[in-house]
Amino acid sequence: MQTTLAHSLLARLSEFVATQTGLYFSPERWGDLERGIAAAAPDFDFPDMESCARGLLSAPLTRRMNEILASHLSIGETYFFREKQSLEALAEQIIVPLLQSGHERRLRIWSAGCSTGEEAYTLAIMLDRLIPDLKAWNITILATDFNPKCLRKAIQGVYGEWSFRDVPVWLQERYFNKRSDGRFEIHPRIRKMVTFSYLNFVDDVYPSLSNNTCAMDVILCRNVLMYFTEARAKQVAGNFYRALIDGGWLIVSPVEASNALFSSFTPTELSGAVLYRKMAGAGSQPLASMRPLLFEETEVAPLYVEPTKPAIAPDASVETSPTLRAEERCAPSMMARICADQGRLGEAQAWCEEAIAVDKLNPAHHYLMSTILQELRLHDSAIQSLVRALYLEPDFVLAHFALGNLHQSQGSYRQAQRCFENVLRLLHKHPPDGALPEADGLTAGRLVEIVSSLLSSLPLPLAVNA
Repeated sequence: MQTTLAHSLLARLSEFVATQTGLYFSPERWGDLERGIAAAAPDFDFPDMESCARGLLSAPLTRRMNEILASHLSIGETYFFREKQSLEALAEQIIVPLLQSGHERRLRIWSAGCSTGEEAYTLAIMLDRLIPDLKAWNITILATDFNPKCLRKAIQGVYGEWSFRDVPVWLQERYFNKRSDGRFEIHPRIRKMVTFSYLNFVDDVYPSLSNNTCAMDVILCRNVLMYFTEARAKQVAGNFYRALIDGGWLIVSPVEASNALFSSFTPTELSGAVLYRKMAGAGSQPLASMRPLLFEETEVAPLYVEPTKPAIAPDASVETSPTLRAEERCAPSMMARICADQGRLGEAQAWCEEAIAVDKLNPAHHYLMSTILQELRLHDSAIQSLVRALYLEPDFVLAHFALGNLHQSQGSYRQAQRCFENVLRLLHKHPPDGALPEADGLTAGRLVEIVSSLLSSLPLPLAVNA
């Protein structure tokens, strides 16, 4: 592709962008890089593309500058029910057998690199059609992106006709409200099923209980890794492997399928699509041959059997490995974390209750309980636990942050804004490179960047950057 800038400048710029954002522009894509820099130039107050490129290379980028750069270089183009083959494999060969298996009524899905939200809402709509008694289930759909502009649109949930190409008409009629401007707004019931959050694959720590990126059943990361360097893509794939439960699934775009990149996973062909499974400690189970469900307008019959009640007593024997038997001798709070990281929430709650009984005045125990209760979809109880933690320790930064995330997930944006502003106020007391308590190594400086991005992604006109 013919380019305007000197190849030496483009090579330096490509390396710089890869370091800053993880996005990789090979020489074949230098034309795309030029177009992105040209579009970003006015936002950086540069008169043209070349001066913008040289200016970016001349000094370190601030957080805001990095987000502007990423927003112009990342591909935000998506639509509802994109790549139907993968979604049908997920619905028919993974979720439906799971519902029929007697599995506890719990499912955690992560849309990693969610862009403007169409994929995350597609997953919510799909589950609404597949699960007749959805309210009886503990469903988590986490959607993350590093572009605040995309996150803002995703949270608003308003889309034009282009987002509905190649989907049946009933989708708009059943799950959206048509606005006076001709656009379509997602139904509030579906919107509440999705939690949107800022996460940068390059800078942030994951999987982590603090940002809800652990114990996932399914991770979808489609048309994202193809834009990363090979080293960065392998790093992200390794983090995804650790974020999944045993037997969990990773779904990528067909063009990203790679046995080398996903060498830790077991590739599995389902309904013509290649998916990747984390097989450590998980037995291979036969997958039923199911009829197509996603695009039929008929009502879906119940697809589950009554699940067995899991043991939740702290002394329950849940594993027989020597490693876990040693861990069981640790403090109750440690066991609560171990169980929560593995997705065994009933046991985690029981261990955490024991930790609180031993030391009621420890705010960290109440904070940990709030993260467990949130995953159990007990939002009011989770908020109460955070309030207790903040009563015991008013300057508990992570508790303010978690409370803001909870309010945001419930659509209480003014309350979320106040919590996030409290976080920024408290972080001024911490050195930027200092790790925060209960934050899995997250530094104060990095949390400032994350919270600032979350504030900027709150639906306008409420967002006010502190």
